[in-house]
Amino acid sequence: MAVAKDPAASVVRLGRSPALPGVSRSRPGARVVLWDVDTQIDFVDSGGKLPVPGAEEVRDAMERLVAAARTAGIVHVASADDHELTDPEIADDPDYETTFPAHCLRGTRGALKIPETEQGDPLPLGATPYPPGLLRELVRGRREILLLKKTYSVFANPSAEPLLEILDPEEVVVFGVATDVCNHAAISGLLDRGRRVAFVEDASRGLSEERVARCLAEWRERGVRFTTAADILAGW
Repeated sequence: MAVAKDPAASVVRLGRSPALPGVSRSRPGARVVLWDVDTQIDFVDSGGKLPVPGAEEVRDAMERLVAAARTAGIVHVASADDHELTDPEIADDPDYETTFPAHCLRGTRGALKIPETEQGDPLPLGATPYPPGLLRELVRGRREILLLKKTYSVFANPSAEPLLEILDPEEVVVFGVATDVCNHAAISGLLDRGRRVAFVEDASRGLSEERVARCLAEWRERGVRFTTAADILAGW
């Protein structure tokens, strides 16, 4: 994700010029980004601090998406909780909507990404805001970007929105956990910013079936494309 001109501006239609390094297409002419939501040990592993029910069952689908993106040269943007005990989201008496038990604490094993979605050489972007021009240079040519966050919404990270503008995808393929919390915040944020979204149902799981149903209904109304890992891979 980095030197001379706007990465989005350098992408032209298939058949006329090579795609920008780090951006690939699921169909001729389409710029695609794989958006990986919080696939961390504390959420996906059954022994984690805040395991999402059923997340263990979809590890294979998660792995296939990440491997395919790597092979196809598609940008893999991952978000990850980077908590400290003093963060407002951490509570001794959590409501599991805006507050949660201690999880993904910085420096602990639970904060690491699961092996299936681990990035090889990510560019980590934390709480430090960057001037747009500098961020553009930092991400140019990078295919793995890690957005660290202190709350459930990835758009709390000051680099998330400008990164999206730099990559300028025509479709964002979203998977991860939890569907009704961090996935919902990511997808709502992407839609609010005018982006087309595909949600990979069999590579995601949620905390509350009732909340998941409400989220899915809202996404459908807003035009989210529902898909599977197999369908995504077939397009790549």
